[in-house]
Amino acid sequence: MNQLKYSKKLMKYFKNPKFIKNIKNPDGVGEAGNIRCGDIMKMKIKVKNNEIKDISFQTFGCPAAMASSDVVCELAKGKTLKAAKKLKKEDIIKKLGGMPPIKIHCSVLGIQALKKAIKNYEKKSKK
Repeated sequence: MNQLKYSKKLMKYFKNPKFIKNIKNPDGVGEAGNIRCGDIMKMKIKVKNNEIKDISFQTFGCPAAMASSDVVCELAKGKTLKAAKKLKKEDIIKKLGGMPPIKIHCSVLGIQALKKAIKNYEKKSKK
């Protein structure tokens, strides 16, 4: 059996996530999932002056999915919406100290959930 090798940084984020919480009355909500592996992520954002002031996630998934979600939140908080939209999977993987190739899709899911939350916010704020 092939065992996955997670970095120490990834395991630290997995064991001690800072952004698992429920934001009441979020300005934007985004959800992303991967049917193949079963990971599901939901992100919520609070926006003020075009900047992400608060962010949270709820994830059902493996250690890589949980850690990636937390890192996406950490990197996005305090950024403008424009800057947050530019986050890439490489940013997440680097911050986690690497990731097994078979788990790289997890880093993409967190970014997709964030972008959907921003899009949701932008759609609601135009009304």
